[in-house]
Formats: sequence, structure tokens, C-alpha cells
Amino acid sequence: MRAVVQRVKRARVEVKGSVVGTIGPGLLIFLGVGQDDTQKDSLYLADKIAYLRIFPDPAGAMNLSLMDTGGAALVVSQFTLSGDCRKGRRPSFAHAARPEKAKALYEHFIRLLKEKDIHVETGRFQEMMDVSLINDGPVTLLLDSARAF
Repeated sequence: MRAVVQRVKRARVEVKGSVVGTIGPGLLIFLGVGQDDTQKDSLYLADKIAYLRIFPDPAGAMNLSLMDTGGAALVVSQFTLSGDCRKGRRPSFAHAARPEKAKALYEHFIRLLKEKDIHVETGRFQEMMDVSLINDGPVTLLLDSARAF
């Protein structure tokens, strides 16, 4: 499972011109599910992201987590994170999870964050979405449950 995590001042996602999710300060999380991913991968990333110390403390050092700040999370499914661009010019999505499995693990990830009392907003699974954000920093991190990077 892969995630692109962006610290944001605000973010929102629209589907067909209607806002379906919006947050103030917190994290925008693009989440991609691979065919070999399990609930253990969801658990690893949810814990890692909730406690990732990427928010500034009073001295300006990145020492605070989403849990410390009480920020929100906007979670957007993004199957293209499973794209493999090593060969040719067209990404291969052969390692992406089938939609049924991906949706179940995406929803599991969201439940895990909510169980930590994090306010979570979402996009819509398998929909074309317009995502807008004000990146804070900018701070953008790549996470992989297989620890590939």
C-alpha cells in the first residue's frame, strides 16, 4: 500500500462539481492499494501517518503529529500510485488491487484513522475527482507499507 501525504492548510475534493470532502489544517492522503496488500498494510500506514511528526512545534521544528495537533485528514483513493513506469512510456497497473479489494482496504484505512478520533473526510472511490489544496511548507512525503522507499 502506498500513500502520498501532504501537510495542508486546507484541501478539498469535488466530484462532478460538488464538494464531497473538505478539511482545514491537516493531511491530504492519496492512498493506493496493491494486489498483495492486506489489512496489516492498512494498519501500518494508518499508525505511521497518524503519529508522523511533520507539524511544527512552537520552536518551528517538525515535532508534532496529526494526533498532537488535532488536525484532520482528507483521504483520496488513487489507484495510479500502483503504476509501474519502469518500462516504456505507458504505466502498467498490473500490480494494482482489483476494485473490490482496494475499496475494502481503503475503507479499512479510513476506519483506523477514525478510531484514533481523527476527523476524516474522503473523496469517492472509483470516481474522477478534482482535488485542490494549499500545501503547508510544502511538506510532501511518500510512504510504502512494504518499506520500498
